[in-house]
Amino acid sequence: MIAPHEDRVVGQQPDHPVSHVRRPADDAGLAALRRVVGGSADGFGARTWGLAPLLTRAEDLPRGFDDLLSARAVDELVSERGLRTPFLRVAKQGSTLPERSFTAGGGVGAAVGDQVSDDRLTRLFADGATMVLQGLHRTWPPLVTFAQSLAADLGHPVQVNAYVTPPQSRGFDDHYDVHDVFVLQVEGEKRWRIHRPVHPWPMRDQPWTSRRADVEAEAAREPLLDVVLRPGDCLYLPRGYLHAATALGGVSTHLTVGVHPWTRHALADQLVRTALADLADDEDVRASLPFGVAVDDPSATADDLELVRERLLRAVEAVDAARVAAPLAAQVRSNQRAAPVGPLAQLRAARQVEDGGATDALVLREHLAASLVARDDGGALLRSRAGDLPLAADDVDAVRSLLDRGGDAGTAALDADLARRLVLAGVLVPR
Repeated sequence: MIAPHEDRVVGQQPDHPVSHVRRPADDAGLAALRRVVGGSADGFGARTWGLAPLLTRAEDLPRGFDDLLSARAVDELVSERGLRTPFLRVAKQGSTLPERSFTAGGGVGAAVGDQVSDDRLTRLFADGATMVLQGLHRTWPPLVTFAQSLAADLGHPVQVNAYVTPPQSRGFDDHYDVHDVFVLQVEGEKRWRIHRPVHPWPMRDQPWTSRRADVEAEAAREPLLDVVLRPGDCLYLPRGYLHAATALGGVSTHLTVGVHPWTRHALADQLVRTALADLADDEDVRASLPFGVAVDDPSATADDLELVRERLLRAVEAVDAARVAAPLAAQVRSNQRAAPVGPLAQLRAARQVEDGGATDALVLREHLAASLVARDDGGALLRSRAGDLPLAADDVDAVRSLLDRGGDAGTAALDADLARRLVLAGVLVPR
């Protein structure tokens, strides 16, 4: 049992190559990460990330988590926001309940048949079922902001779910996740039992259900960690660690911040894709196999396979890092969203600039993941999570300066027409 009020890295896995977090230049800027691991943030990437669980008690963290989600917020989400599946799941004794058990029609003016029914949900919760609020990084403003900041700190995509469990109930049996998690205890107490991985660092297509027997056998052994989380505590678990949790005493609410790590396998996949695209220019590889070939007979294709193997290896060796990174940039943009933007506010801001308003009232939208792609005519394409915006040659230097300096630096120097276009494109937003 871990002693109370103690930060611990537990059960480090065997030596294994681990991709390290790409850090900002100043570790002091890791505000979101510090919020969940406290003083451990400085060495988190080297000592903990992907390697071992970390328990951090509330007194060692800057503040609690009830500003991110509260009991009142849970009630509001399930009763007043018109949630639909899959933004809510309900589980009991390890099994997910059918959607029809907690959904109903939306009534007059809302021709929707699968909105969450607060009446049905109340009965299920009173009977011991766990509510799982999914995708809160899309639906609840404090968690939208927090998730975007944590993803920027980690360099890996982030999602947020909430688990609301009635007293003495367990939502799910022992299992492992295919992503890392930060468990943030918001309300009540929950006992967590952690076991070593049966399959370290599982990928997304390697769920625990494919190793059910191994999971059950490991879960029957002495746990690596048996601990009670109280409000304000945080538990970090790398993907693959088995876990199960039980609410104690009263209602327990915790946030699960899921981190979907980039892996070397992702690099390998893109490397091979790029090499295969190059092989399309090789006439020998494009050539048809012999007439009447039996491709299911290894001896019939052995010589052709060796030719392909040799050409593929040569193509792989010719691919440089920049050509692997370029297509991954699109995935980086699509994995997370830019900071929320209001269409009405954007239109007002664009009109104010058009009417002679000062451009220094604008700031660069956060979490854009923006870059400039040069064009042959001297112009460029501004590519970001807000979409693609063509720029004339005269605009490129001003936008490059804006992106390099970040924040609100450089907006005062923009001419009105360019500023208006950047506002309407969702690149600049009102201060």
